[in-house]
Order: sequence, then C-alpha cells, then structure tokens
Amino acid sequence: MYPSLLSYNTFRINATCRELHVYDSIDQLVSLLPQLVGQRWLHIGGGSNLLFVTPHFDGIVLHSHIRSIEVVERTSDSVLLRVGAGEDWDAFVAYCVEHGFYGLENLSFIPGQVGASAVQNVGAYGVEAGDHIEAVETIDTETGENRLFSHAECHYAYRSSIFKHEYQGRYVVTHVLYRLSLTFHPVLTHTAVVRILENSGLSPDTADAAALRHAVVEVRRAKLPDPHEVGSAGSFFMNPIVSETQAQQLLSTHPEMPHYPASNGVKVPAGWLIEQCGWKGRTLGRAGVHPMQALVLINLGQATGSEVVQLATAIQNDVKQRFDIALHPEVLYIH
Repeated sequence: MYPSLLSYNTFRINATCRELHVYDSIDQLVSLLPQLVGQRWLHIGGGSNLLFVTPHFDGIVLHSHIRSIEVVERTSDSVLLRVGAGEDWDAFVAYCVEHGFYGLENLSFIPGQVGASAVQNVGAYGVEAGDHIEAVETIDTETGENRLFSHAECHYAYRSSIFKHEYQGRYVVTHVLYRLSLTFHPVLTHTAVVRILENSGLSPDTADAAALRHAVVEVRRAKLPDPHEVGSAGSFFMNPIVSETQAQQLLSTHPEMPHYPASNGVKVPAGWLIEQCGWKGRTLGRAGVHPMQALVLINLGQATGSEVVQLATAIQNDVKQRFDIALHPEVLYIH
C-alpha cells in the first residue's frame, strides 16, 4: 500500500506517493540521497504551500523533522538564531516573542515549517521572512555536501528565492539563521491589526510584541479558515504587480481599487480582483472560495487536486478577461 500524504498537506488532498521518508538529522538526510538518483522526488515541509494535482505522486517524498533553536550570537542590540528546518513556524514565532527576540511578530499564525520560510519568503502585514534571514544552511542533493547561502545569495523577492527558482530541487534547507532585534520596533502598516489593538484598549504606539502577535492572530483567524478544520493553502494567488500606466488606467474606471507601491510597479490585491469577479463564497464542485477572504481557495470535503485547479483556472480566466491581469498561483502544483 502506498503511503498517504493526507496529513502532509494543509489542503487535505488524499494523495499518495511511492515512498515517504521522514528524517530528523542531517546525517539521516544525506543517507537518503543515493535513493534519489534517477528518481522523481519531492521535499515538503508543512505542506502549506502545495497542491497535489494528481491522486498519486509516483516518486519519493522527503519530510524534515530537524528541530532545534540555538542562540549562535548575541550582541548589544540583536540575536542570531540557528533554527532547524523542521520547526513549526508559528511555534518559532511564539518562542521569539516570549524570549524578547523581535521582528517576526507580523508573521504569526502562518502555517508551515521554518525551512519553508526560507524557500517561499513568507510575508504578511508589511514584513517578509527574508528581511530577517542572515543565512541558510543546505545540503546539496547532488553531492551530499553542506552549503551555506548568505542573505544576498538567496535572492529574496516577493514570495520568491533562489531555492524556489534556479535551485529548485537542488538544495534541501536544514537550518535557517535569523537575525532578530532585542528592541521592539512594531510594523503597523495594516489597518485591521491597528484596529484590533485599539479595540483591546491598547495604543498601537505603546503595545508590546505579545499584543501585536495576538492582534495578528486575531486578524488571520477572522478571515482565514482553520487549517485543522478546512483544507486550504492560505493565500492561493500572489498579489499581482502592474505597471504605473496600467494602474492609472484601472483607477480611472475603478477609483476604489486598493493599490500599494512596489519596487517594480503597483501591487494590486488579488483578493479584491477575485471578489470583483463575483467569486467570493462561490463553489465549483467540491472546491470553493472562502466566504471571508477571496484569496483563499478551500477544500469543501474530499476535493481532488484537479478540482481545485479547475476552480483556480476559472478564476484566473475571469480576472484576465475583466482586468487584463494575470494571476499566478503562490501554491506549487505537484503532478
């Protein structure tokens, strides 16, 4: 019988694979590498950013249980943490807040593992993981050797890194080195987070990191499904970045359109585009769009990966037809 991947993906797609190997050390990972030669293989973290499109992945799946949090260096104003790739991301953020290591509060309640944060460059509410990553430790799957990538070598950009593109499938992340501040500097660019703080009787200017983390968790809980109850991968599409010219053209006909400056143009919320096309709360087969957040596609119960793709494609087509904007999945399709 093939191993089930149901508990290894937050979309709760009941897919299988030929082999599943869970490892808890670098030595154990290296010992598995010879089995990968000439084979299809896939490394997954918490499975929160992928979609098994077909019911069976005819290959080998690796999953990290390397768990550790180590203080490597402490200066007068910062701390350098070496974190195992298999650590639960939100538990790591909670640990940092509890110990007075600041910078990741806005990334609370994001599902997945620490290793994936370095690959996907997860971000939320004005903060990206890559902003605080000093280096990434990896294993070269072709040679079995250790390789350390500096921050600059990771090529971090919006939801992107060298591990997601040029080196996809070449290196496996084993540890991530996070440089965090010993002084709390809140990032309060998201109005919903500020509103939660104010409704709790707190001044955003004086609220501590624990309060900010609580506010972020409340905002995410209010608009995102609980992954333990409803299958999803969180934000399904990346927020598109359009040219200044196209943004002005869209604003002339849709003056209410939310938009934010980006390094290479103007960012438009994908959720707003999807909602304008009437998809919020709609279903297609056993897949649907979350009624509280149009950016989130959900498994209504026993949906297949192909049903989710069918829904995503329909949404992409409608957004393209109405706004002439291409939506690109943040979720990785696994065939």
